[in-house]
Amino acid sequence: MDLDPRRLLLLQAISETDSLAQAARRLGHTPSAVSQQLAKLEREAGLALVDRGAGRLELTEAGRILARAGSRIGESLADAERELTTLTGTVAGPVTMAVAPGGTVLVAAGAVSVLARRHPELRPTIVEVEEAEGLRMLRAGSVDVMLVADDRDTAFPLPPGYVSRVLIEDEYRIAVPVSWDLPASPADLSDKPWITALPGTARGRCFRRLAELHGIVPSREHLAFTPAALEIMAAAGLGAVIAPRFHADWLQNCTVLDLPVPGSLIARAIHRATPGAEAVAIAVAECSLMRAEELVETGIHKRDIIIRRLHDPGMPSASSR
Repeated sequence: MDLDPRRLLLLQAISETDSLAQAARRLGHTPSAVSQQLAKLEREAGLALVDRGAGRLELTEAGRILARAGSRIGESLADAERELTTLTGTVAGPVTMAVAPGGTVLVAAGAVSVLARRHPELRPTIVEVEEAEGLRMLRAGSVDVMLVADDRDTAFPLPPGYVSRVLIEDEYRIAVPVSWDLPASPADLSDKPWITALPGTARGRCFRRLAELHGIVPSREHLAFTPAALEIMAAAGLGAVIAPRFHADWLQNCTVLDLPVPGSLIARAIHRATPGAEAVAIAVAECSLMRAEELVETGIHKRDIIIRRLHDPGMPSASSR
């Protein structure tokens, strides 16, 4: 049985409020999102956890057992937060967060709202820059946090004084215009037009790896830097494209192929090893997960979100510590 401890906190909130809506407000989620998470937890447990036939929401015996576990987890987290606050003092002062154009701006904006409640003396600032410029700023030490779409196999090395955490990981997929015949292998897409990306970007590095592996030589290369440009070009049928699966699901007038693509895309928060920057990274991680769950709930993202701790390629592994 593989239970997500985050969802046990949900059961704790339900046990204390006897209401899905009140539990959602306490946790800062929508009722529909909480309902989705409750259903997932019941699938993980293999048991009914709430009695939906009563006049009010009540936990079953199994639900009460897990709610007590959630209560202990909540108390442990609160204790840890108090100890960290004592150790580091109040998190305060300015902190600059660099984000590339696209969905990361939405996540960063949500993180600022979270930080306003959690650390009111912290003054986060968002700067939208092209990823290459943001990385130069990171290396120069002029930003505290950088949200990066990276490629796990060729991940950016961390500048001195910075640490990192992986927010989301997703497999790559190839998508082609719906008017094309379906290829039997990636090699069949040689001498076809492609929508690629700049060589230094995650998608660009993945495409070069795939092209070298299968001998793909595009008949024409369109370059799409932002997610919006990629979506417009793909919808117009300008060529084949590599994208992470969650983005490929959005593309209009395209067929997502079930062909192997080496590597995976990772979203990383690279940040200074300071309490303020760490607080920003934690808020960003929470907002990334909430955004992913919203996409599943609305049907835009067609696969369940797997909540797990992801190893960052720039950090030492557990076996090497």
